Amino acid sequence: MIGGLLVVVGLLVTRLIDDGPDVPRVIELPDGTKATAYTQGDGWYAVVTEDNQILIFDAITGALQQTVVIE
Repeated sequence: MIGGLLVVVGLLVTRLIDDGPDVPRVIELPDGTKATAYTQGDGWYAVVTEDNQILIFDAITGALQQTVVIE
């Protein structure tokens, strides 16, 4: 039982040390746009806005790559 507890503590410590994903410090949104959600993938990140759009940005340059309108 003590061995199991040590394994669990060890796993928690190693997982908590991880820095997590690289989130941009500042995201430049178009004027009048308010973000409601954020997600990211390899080489891109996306912001969901209040006016039902998904804005997809390049992770390196921060440039807007695509806009998807949700109907």
